[in-house]
Amino acid sequence: MITFWLIVGALIVVTILVLLPPLLRRGNSSLSTTPSEVNLSVYRDQLRELDADLAAGTLNEVQYQNARSDLESRVLEDSGTAEIATAPSTDTRWGNASIAALVISVPLLAIALYFMLGTPAGLKPQIPTAAVDEAHPATPEQFEAMVTWLAERLKSEPDNVDGWVMLARSYTALNRYQDASAAYVRAVALQPNNASVLADHADILAMLKQTLQGEPEKIIQQALKIDPKNLKALSLAGAAAYERKDYQDAIKRWQKILDLLPADSPIVASVSASINEARGLAGLSPTTAAPAGGKASTQPKVANGSVSGTVRIDPAYRARVAETDKVFIFARAVEGGRKPPLAVMRTTVKELPFNFTLDDSMSMAPGLNLSSVTDVIVGARISKSGNVISSPKDLEGLSKPVKTGQKNIVITIDSEVK
Repeated sequence: MITFWLIVGALIVVTILVLLPPLLRRGNSSLSTTPSEVNLSVYRDQLRELDADLAAGTLNEVQYQNARSDLESRVLEDSGTAEIATAPSTDTRWGNASIAALVISVPLLAIALYFMLGTPAGLKPQIPTAAVDEAHPATPEQFEAMVTWLAERLKSEPDNVDGWVMLARSYTALNRYQDASAAYVRAVALQPNNASVLADHADILAMLKQTLQGEPEKIIQQALKIDPKNLKALSLAGAAAYERKDYQDAIKRWQKILDLLPADSPIVASVSASINEARGLAGLSPTTAAPAGGKASTQPKVANGSVSGTVRIDPAYRARVAETDKVFIFARAVEGGRKPPLAVMRTTVKELPFNFTLDDSMSMAPGLNLSSVTDVIVGARISKSGNVISSPKDLEGLSKPVKTGQKNIVITIDSEVK
């Protein structure tokens, strides 16, 4: 920004230096000899000539007096006009004032016009974001470019915690979970008492490790110590308890979410469904959960929170995989396909063709399960690295959009991930 104003100042100085000399020359021209002064000089010469003619006898006394009277009359007439001729001195004063006004007004006018018609916000370095114009959303290439720009920017601003969080979330949207985790590590180091950032970090780690046990759960507990009412941390804590079959603790965590939510919240139904599922596994009867002091939610639960079918591999691709390669079977919402899967299970190539059933027990958190949506895409991926995150050269097959609860879905692994 300082550079910008230095350039502006230099341009203004150059403009004034170009305009000022001609104006000064024009103003100074008023100080030169006026026409009346020229006339008076002529009259003096004529008077000297009359005196000389009288002395030489060329003119007699009468002729001399008449000529002198005529000359004096013309001098008096020109003297009257000479007073009028002095008026340009007023113009000169106005000219000098105009020059001073020009020197002051040119830079002020230029700056004022820039702030009215220009883009002063462009002087402030800003982190580009994904398209805010819904009518013209950013293309994947544009989004990638913005994320790359942000990563480069943070090399010179390593203490920008908001930038690291934005970068982590951007990497998550691009399914670059390893990079997202590294960015969250930097953000947590800068802001260790931010429960939301801790919960996001735990979520990404769980996706990488395919489990909430261990380090992800430790980070979740740390987040809850900072903010016991953090909804995402409570959701993940309940999912971690559910995963280790501690259904009572899962119920307690998820019930607290209902206590914090308004009765008309769109996720009440899915959280209640998860609680009832945990109660059933714990040997308890289902109950209609409701927020404290509120009425039970009337939002219907999506029926048949599961999908099932068969996964097989195209024979043309069989020679490219090993019997021990991991196969991940997953379901994701049709809308928002970049979000984490709603349900995931794992098998191996050796088991193909494989009959599968995906249900709510395979979700990573309440609110992100098959019961919360009506349409899903079911897919299967053979991972050479054994990682749930897709990589180039992995093999994959996807279904067309299907209704939650549908059975007999056939997934054929017949394409390579680019």
